[in-house]
Amino acid sequence: MRLSELTHPNQLHGLSIAELEDVARQIRERHLEVVSTSGGHLGPGLGVVELTLALYQTLDLDHDRVVWDVGHQAYPHKLITGRYGNFNTLRQQGGVAGYLKRCESSFDHFGAGHASTSISAALGMAVARERRGESFKCVAVIGDGALTGGIALEAINHAGHMPNTPFLVVLNDNDMSISPPVGALSTHLNRMRHSAPVQFISDSVEERVKSLPFMGGELPAELDLLKGSMRRLSVPKVGAVFEELGFTYMGPIDGHDIERMVRTFETAHKVGGPVLVHVVTTKGKGYPYAEADQVGYHAQSAFDLITGKALPSKGKKPPSYSKVFGETLIKLCKQDSTVVGITAAMATGTGLDLLQKAVPEQYIDVGIAEQHAVTLAAGMACEGLKPVLAIYSTFLQRAFDQLIHDVGIQNLPVTFVMDRAGIVGADGPTHQGQYDISYFRAIPNFTVMAPKDEAELQRMLVTCLQHQGPAALRIPRGSGEGVPLLDEGWEPLAIGRGEVLCEGDDLLIVAYGVMVPAAMITAQLLQEAGVKATVINARFLRPLDQALIHPLARRIGRVVTMEEGALAGGFGAAVVESLSDQDVLVPTFRIGIPDQLVDHASPQQSREALGLTPTQMSERIQQHFCLNSKPSLVGQEAPQALST
Repeated sequence: MRLSELTHPNQLHGLSIAELEDVARQIRERHLEVVSTSGGHLGPGLGVVELTLALYQTLDLDHDRVVWDVGHQAYPHKLITGRYGNFNTLRQQGGVAGYLKRCESSFDHFGAGHASTSISAALGMAVARERRGESFKCVAVIGDGALTGGIALEAINHAGHMPNTPFLVVLNDNDMSISPPVGALSTHLNRMRHSAPVQFISDSVEERVKSLPFMGGELPAELDLLKGSMRRLSVPKVGAVFEELGFTYMGPIDGHDIERMVRTFETAHKVGGPVLVHVVTTKGKGYPYAEADQVGYHAQSAFDLITGKALPSKGKKPPSYSKVFGETLIKLCKQDSTVVGITAAMATGTGLDLLQKAVPEQYIDVGIAEQHAVTLAAGMACEGLKPVLAIYSTFLQRAFDQLIHDVGIQNLPVTFVMDRAGIVGADGPTHQGQYDISYFRAIPNFTVMAPKDEAELQRMLVTCLQHQGPAALRIPRGSGEGVPLLDEGWEPLAIGRGEVLCEGDDLLIVAYGVMVPAAMITAQLLQEAGVKATVINARFLRPLDQALIHPLARRIGRVVTMEEGALAGGFGAAVVESLSDQDVLVPTFRIGIPDQLVDHASPQQSREALGLTPTQMSERIQQHFCLNSKPSLVGQEAPQALST
């Protein structure tokens, strides 16, 4: 069968193993062709090709439900569920999403971009099925890295107490999430991976007993209990943990042996209760470069298929914010042994892989466990350490309660560096870092800041570490502004103090973080149109520099705020509230991300769609204020505040 002709996964039914292996070959070819051209996640999908085909041989996808954890391992799923023809639009504006989306396909049964959610979601579907008296199958496919997430373990604990609810968990064990997984559970799985499995000894005994003439094909209750005991004795290392939690354990089995997986999945569906099938795969399977470097080829920009090397970028770019952060933290750690960098399985993405190599004794990876990471840091701070948590903005929101309960309320000196804050591009709505400004505004005792460039990032990191309380700073994805950096001797910033970057009497622009350079370009465009603006680099969200902003707002009479975050409860809202509280009632125009999801596209395309480019902002400001005439202010009286 040609992959291009496959529009429904049920078309796989009845194919021979040889035919399925040929489909697997075509999936890998198409996967590599597209990702090498436009970029995307590579290793995860290559590793689950045979697993996907074998599982779907045993399911009817018109009725059965499959929940893929995270979603970047589901590229083979997309290729056999009607998206082959436009798969070349992967992660592009208006094209196929890089993650699962219920609105994209009826076969995407649950959307997923964050790890560890699949077991909970699939179990919820199974519960709904039982309540309605229906009979479809429910399957969760989760990686061993995602299994470190607390929500996954909570779901396993719940499912194990539902012995009469048919439910299948497929553990895709490749000893690798984005980075190598950590923790006791990972170590246990690794022992299982290298053990010689003793599979179904008790089942063999059961069949022999049931076949005796006087048994009538039934197993007495006493022998049924003995069977369970024998299973636990036969798998002391291979699955005992899952058996004790109430699951029937099967495996480990070769995740690239289609025939064996089909047989195992068919058996698992017949058990009648919660089952965990442990499948061992190779991340990046079928592409030697991805197999050899499973971290580097987890996701790739466009690359040469023959050499495996990334295609050269156009022109030399400044270092990324993540790299500047990582290199700066290394130097601070070397100066102060109480500083410790912490990541939740995202060392490479946050720049902490640099710290891991340079000062490993001051580096901690907790796995995909953001809640634990925050409270761990709180405990460390209680005993005099200076923990620095580097977590993507979109992932930190998973630990919102810990930010309040364990850090904010207790006023503990923990530093949070929110990477990928703002618009992130092709990963889409699940990964846009657009909410941290809003939720940090409400957390007690936090000092919150954002740098205008990578040099200011260095100073802010020092500011956080010298501050006697919780502090957070947000940094964007991608390259810095190309400003000169200092190797050492960074001066901390005065808490709650902004700076004036240029002056004008027609308009006050108050910009936060990554929007400051864009604000300066916007001011230049406005000046060309005859409008002179004062631009403030706010630096701090909490505390806001009221002493700087309020007098200028009174004098100038028009205020524009700029942020790359949600307008709802965001930076602009903080400015408006501050002005209103002090009766500085001036027209105010807030620019940021409106109340909508930001879909997958390049960051530039997203900014254009949201009206956040300097040209667009200049035009929007002139149109909003009708800047042909300036309002007349008498004393401290001013027009009623206007916020949009």
